[in-house]
Amino acid sequence: MSQLSTTTKPRRNVELALLLLALAVGIGANMLVGVDQEKAFDSDFWFQSSLLALAALVFHGVLRFRAKYADPVILPLVVALNGIGLAMIHRLDAPGDDTGNNQLRWTLIAMAVAIAVIWFLKDHRILRRFTFISLAASALLLVLPLVPGISAGEILGARVWIRLGPMTFQPGEVAKITLAIFFAGYLSSNRDLILLAGRKIGPLQFPRFKDMGPMITAWLVSIGVLIFQRDLGSSVLFFGLFIVMIYVATSRISWVVIGLALILGGGFAASRVFSHVELRISGWLNAFTPEVYDRAPGGSHQIVQGLFGMANGGLVGTGLGQGRPDLVPFANSDMIIASLGEELGLIGLFAIVLMYLLLFTRGFRAALGTRDAFGKLLACGLSFAVALQCFVVIGGVTRLIPLTGLTTPFLAAGGSSLLANWIIVGLLLMISHTARGPVDTTPLPPAKGAESVGIDTPTEAVKHL
Repeated sequence: MSQLSTTTKPRRNVELALLLLALAVGIGANMLVGVDQEKAFDSDFWFQSSLLALAALVFHGVLRFRAKYADPVILPLVVALNGIGLAMIHRLDAPGDDTGNNQLRWTLIAMAVAIAVIWFLKDHRILRRFTFISLAASALLLVLPLVPGISAGEILGARVWIRLGPMTFQPGEVAKITLAIFFAGYLSSNRDLILLAGRKIGPLQFPRFKDMGPMITAWLVSIGVLIFQRDLGSSVLFFGLFIVMIYVATSRISWVVIGLALILGGGFAASRVFSHVELRISGWLNAFTPEVYDRAPGGSHQIVQGLFGMANGGLVGTGLGQGRPDLVPFANSDMIIASLGEELGLIGLFAIVLMYLLLFTRGFRAALGTRDAFGKLLACGLSFAVALQCFVVIGGVTRLIPLTGLTTPFLAAGGSSLLANWIIVGLLLMISHTARGPVDTTPLPPAKGAESVGIDTPTEAVKHL
C-alpha cells in the first residue's frame, strides 16, 4: 500500500496575504503616479487596478486547485514587480501614448498563458519527452527573425523581431525556455557520458574533445545570434544558460573554464570584426568622452543620461512622477531601472533588486527540493536565465558592463519578454509544487539495469545523478 509523507503544508493563505501586499505596492505606485498627473482615482485607475487584482487572484485560485503545494512567495514577488513596472510605464506615457495600456494587455495575456501551463501541465517531467523537439523549436525560433516576409527587419540595430499583423514579437525570449528544456533533458540523460574521463591538467579534469559537442554547439549558436541578429544580450544569455546548466549537472569547474575562454575569445573576435559590438564596448569604456557621447550611432548619450538620472534620485528618490526620466532614451524599456532609480532612489532600487534576489532563491530552492534530475536542472536553468538577464540589464545601466539591450524581467515594456517570463513563473511553480508536495515513501522495486551500475532502486539512481 502506498505511504505518503504529509508534513508539508500548502501555505496558500500565506500566499494570499503576501499577494494582497504585492497588489497594494503595485496599485499604490499607480495611485501616486495619478496624483502627480492630477488623475488620481479616475476611471482608468480603477479599471487598470481591478484587472490586475482580478488576474492575480484568479492565478492564486488556480494554484489552490492545481498546485496547492507550490511556493507561496513566487507569485506575490512577480505581481509586485509587474505592478511597479506598469506604474512606471504609465507614468512615462506621453499624451496620446498607449504603451501603459498595451503593457497591461500583455500582462493579462501572459498571466493567462502561465495559468494554462499550470492547469494543463500536471507534471513537469512530461517535458522531458520533448527534449529534441525543444531543440528543433529553439532553432526555428532563432531563425524566424531572419526569414523574409515575417522578419521585422533591423530595429535599433538588431534583427530579433518578427511581425505578426500589426504587432511585433521577439521569438528569442521564448527560445530561452525551449533551450532550457533541451539542456535539462539532454544533460540529465547523458550525464555519465559527459563525465567520462578526459585529460587532467593540474587540478582540473577536462572532458574529451568529442564530449564537448554540446558546448561547441551552444557557443556556435550564441556567436550566430551575435553575427546574424546583431544581438549581444541574447548571445550572452544563451551561452551563459548552457554553461551554468552543464556545471550544475557535472559539478566540474573545467566546463566553466572552457566556457569563459570561449566567451572571451568570441567576444574579442566579435569586437574586432563587427562594428556594432565595437561601438558598444567603446561607448562603455569611454562613456564620458565628448566625441563618444555625441557619436551617432553607438554614442554613450543613453548611458550617461541614465547615470545622471540615478544620481539625481539620491538616496530616497525624487518621488514617483517628480523626476525627469523622460530625458533618457527608451526610459520605459531598456532604461527603466534608471527611471526607477531616479524616482525611488537608492533605497527603492535596492528593494527591487532584493525582490529579484528572493525570486531567484525561491527558484533555486525548488530545484534543490525536487527529486528528479530533469526538474533540478530545469528549475536551475530557468531561475538562472532570469537572474542573468537582470544582471546583464542592471550591469549595463550602471555601466558595470556594456549595455546590451535586454529587457528587465516583469518591469520593462515589452510583450514578448513579459510572456516568456510569466511562462517561466508557471514552470517554477509547478516544479516547486512537486518539490514541496507529499512524498511517496513506498519502497520501490529494483529498476531494470540499476544493478549493473551498483544502484539498488530508481530513487537511488536519482540520488546518484
